[in-house]
Order: sequence, then C-alpha cells, then structure tokens
Amino acid sequence: MHVLATAGHVDHGKSTLVRTLTGTDPDRLAEEQLRGLTIDLGFAAMRLPSGRELAFVDVPGHVRFIKNMLAGVGAVDACVFVVAATEGWKPQSEEHLRILELLGVRHGIVVLTKCGVLGDADLVELARLEVAEHLAGSFLATAPAVAVDSVDRTGLDELVDSLEALLATTPPAPDRGRPRLWVDRAFAAKGAGTVVTGTLAGGSLGVGQQVLLLPQPDGRSSELLRLRALESHGSSIELASPGRRLACNLVGVSHHQVARGQALVRPRQWHPTSTFDASLHVLATLDHDVARRGAYHAFLGSGGYPARLRVLGAQHIEPGGDGLVRLRLGVALPLLPGDRYVLREVGRSETVGGGEVLDVEPLLPALRARPDRSLRRVVAERRFVEAELLEQLTGERVAPNLAGRWVADPEALATERERLAALVAKAGSLGLDVAVLDERERAVLDSLASEAIVVLRHGRAVGARAASERPVRHAFLEILEASLFDPPAPSECGVTPAELAALVRDGEVLRLDAGVIVAAAALPVAAARLRRLLEDQPEGFTASAARATLGTSRKYALPLLAHLDAIGVTRRRGELRVRGPRLDEVAGAAAVTA
Repeated sequence: MHVLATAGHVDHGKSTLVRTLTGTDPDRLAEEQLRGLTIDLGFAAMRLPSGRELAFVDVPGHVRFIKNMLAGVGAVDACVFVVAATEGWKPQSEEHLRILELLGVRHGIVVLTKCGVLGDADLVELARLEVAEHLAGSFLATAPAVAVDSVDRTGLDELVDSLEALLATTPPAPDRGRPRLWVDRAFAAKGAGTVVTGTLAGGSLGVGQQVLLLPQPDGRSSELLRLRALESHGSSIELASPGRRLACNLVGVSHHQVARGQALVRPRQWHPTSTFDASLHVLATLDHDVARRGAYHAFLGSGGYPARLRVLGAQHIEPGGDGLVRLRLGVALPLLPGDRYVLREVGRSETVGGGEVLDVEPLLPALRARPDRSLRRVVAERRFVEAELLEQLTGERVAPNLAGRWVADPEALATERERLAALVAKAGSLGLDVAVLDERERAVLDSLASEAIVVLRHGRAVGARAASERPVRHAFLEILEASLFDPPAPSECGVTPAELAALVRDGEVLRLDAGVIVAAAALPVAAARLRRLLEDQPEGFTASAARATLGTSRKYALPLLAHLDAIGVTRRRGELRVRGPRLDEVAGAAAVTA
C-alpha cells in the first residue's frame, strides 16, 4: 500500500475528489459536512485496476488549520496536488507546495479540478500553464497535470491511469526493522477500548507485540502496551508492513492518555530526545532573516511542539539560505537522523522553513557543533559508544570493535591503549590494580593482554617484561621483618593502599584487627616462642606473659593473639591461652630458635 496526501488551497475540491475516487467521504466530522469545509484530517482508500492499494490522507486547505495539514503529511509516500482551474494558484497552494518540499516528498501528480465549470478547453489550458509556472523548479515540475471534474467525472479515467503510473514509480516505504507510527487520531471503540491511527513507517508491527507510546505526558516513564488487534481500512490483519494506514487497538492505556503527536515504537530501539541538531532551509519568500529570537513551533511526525532555536556557526540565516540549527523541545521524541521537520514562527503565523534532523543527541556546545549524518562523526565525538546505543542514535547497526560491546573510534582506542600501557609500566612489578578501572578501561586492558603487551594476574596488570623478571621484594616488607612485633604503620613508610593490598593478597603481610599490619614471617616466630612458654607454663599463659615473651605492647600483642586463636595455633580458656592443634605445624616453620 502507498499513502498519498492531498494538498492545495481551501475549497479547491480535494475532499470531493477523494470522495469521487474512493466512495468514502473523508470529511468525517459533522461540522465539516455541515459547512462543506475540511477542518481535520480525513482518510479513505481504494484499489486501482492493477490491484495496487492506495490510501489518501485528505488535509485541510484553510490557513487556520495548517497545523492539522502538517500532522497528515509527515509520513506519506507522494501527493495529489490540487488546484481549482476556476481560481488558479492561491496562497495556500504555495505554502502547501513548500511544506511538501521541506518534508522531503519527491513524488506526486497535479490535478486541475472544476474544469467542467470553465467549459472551455482553452481556459483549462491557460490554468494548466499558470500552475506549471508556479511549479517550475519544484519536485512537481515534470509531474503530469490531469484536468478533471468531480461532478461529471470528466478526466477520472486519465487520473486513475496517472495514479497507476505514480505508484509504479514511487519507491515503497523501506523496512528497517524499526517501526514507528505517529498517532494522528485516538478514540475509544465500543467493546475494544483504545484505538490509535497513523501511517506506519520504518518497520512492521504484529498483533500481540509490546510497544511503547512516546512521549509520555509530564515526563513520566512509558509503560509497555500490547497490540490487541490491527486493522487497515476496515480489514483485520495480523502483521502490518511499513507504508500502510493502520488502526491499532491498544491494551494498557486509556484513550484519554493518548494524543496526536505521540508515536508507537518497539522497546529498546529508540533514544528519545528533546534536543537535536538539524539543517534548516529558510524559504525564499520570507521577508526577514531567521535568528534565535522568535517563538517557534517545530512540526515532526504528526505533532507540533514549541521550540527554542539556536543558529550554529552564524548569527542568522537569510531568506533562501541554508544553515545549521539546534532545536530544543519541551518533550522527548523518538527521532532519527534523516527525519524531516517544518519550522513555523508563532508570532507571524508563517512557515519559516524546514530541514533534516542530523544529530539526536548533540554533545558539542553550539559554538563548536558542526553536525552531519556521518556515523564516523558520532563515534569520534563520543570516542567510545555502546553498539546498541549507537544504533538508537543513528539507526545504523555497526559491529562492535571492543569487547563485543563498544564501537570505538580508532584514534581514541589507540590513545587509550597507550595511556593504559603507560600506567601499567609505571606500576612496575607490583602491577596496576584492575579494580580501579571502569568496565570500558578493563576491556581495553584485556585487548592489551590478548596481544601479550600486559599480563593479568591476581587482579593486577603487569607489563610483559616486568612479569618475566624476578619480582623485587618491597622495601616495606624488609622493614616489617626487621620489627616483627613492633611494626610501623604503612602510611609512615609511604606505602600506598594499592601496594599494601598487593602485599596482603600475595601473602607477604597480614592485616590483623585494629588495623595492625605485620609480616607473615611474624606468625611462625610467635608460635615458636609461645610453644616454649607453654613448656614452662603447661596450664596456659596470660596475654601479659605473651606480650613479655614477644617483646611487644598490648597494641600489637592482642590482635596477634586473636589471630593465632583464629587459625588454631592457640585456644583461649578464660584468661589463659593453651596449646592449639596447629601450634607445632606453624612453629615448625619458624626461621629462629629459642
């Protein structure tokens, strides 16, 4: 199915033409039918003789309803541009044409309506020439112009043939596996609940799938909804492909909580943003420059949003000129580079211009930002970015080049490898404590280890050369072994926490209660001396006697005795300590005798 939007000035016969072609009146509101004036979007569908399906989004032509017109043309494949032969080119003809161009519509046909009223072929030809003059240089410059009369059905066969040719040359909506349906209508259906409608783009949706509705009002987190049923122009379907008008029956939300301008998307596929960088083409018909001053509305998808504008790299953009801008919205939308938007100024009630979204999460300040759609730029500015996030930001899937998780800028990766290698080298034989690194740094370190540039052991990274050399004993260990039972504090000897942790991990020193640090060699010496004490006092010894035997103070004796109790060298019996099952084992390792 292809979706076409009507376009043109008010009362030029757009709705009548759609009704004549499809048999469906797109003016669904009672007020529209009463006044004969299209106020909101209308929808209809038909099947061409070739079997191709075609859906129309009929938009209002009156300037007062330009916001509704913008809501209907955001995801169409082509247009039917309508000009009444009796009236010729009008202001809204011009504005609708420029809006279609700004939104990137590149296919369409021109229909001259009310030709029967003129009743003169020469007058119809004059009308055709006038329209052609206005369309010169636009995407419709070479489009067929069909003269019709919806009342007496003159020219309808030729129009159908032109529609067949248009659909044959209009590319189908692409399927990128990232469905997004901008909601243009929401209501409650009797017996079904909440129903939203829109034009599906970017991917397929199926019954039973979970979706998100973005943005949520008041910035609330979005809850998962379920697609209970899908319908396209009166027919129930299980799976909807992109480029189709669709009605979605939602479970999990009231229709009062849904509004035009929201979008249905799949979870985890989008990175909603309220700030984006974009190109901006300013319409040549404007009589003033575009600068940050002014009250603007940005129209994206099916919604219009108040926006603050900042021109990048310049103070203003002249009429007919092109530039780069940063737009800040009040809500976070699911956008991608390549999305089109239209910018209107509220105070003057005029269309200013429009362009293409380039960066949905700009990092650089406005003075330095030069956005484009280059994926390389996005990666280079972030240096390291998770592959899943990169796909959300750009819509492009890239294989990670670091730890199966990150996409790294080659220059940034090389710099980071050099930095970590230098840190490891500076740490010497002790090595760099891996625990102080974040996940991404550890991944880079792993890449160095895989190339044998560093060696990872016991939670530390050591340079390959240092790892192959015999480790040098730490100077603090020499000090502790010289003062077994009167050890200085590590801080007094300039020992860093990382160095101390390494010595404890390697079993060179022991960390006792009360923050006391002793050499591991103190244990067998202490056990040997206490065994000799027990030979003289087999009934047990007191802490005071142990302190005297070891030649230390209570500050060090009590933590050491508690440790000996814990490992089975001694056993405490009230105020005394007696032989433990491991006394001989530990004392036998002593390097000193009585």
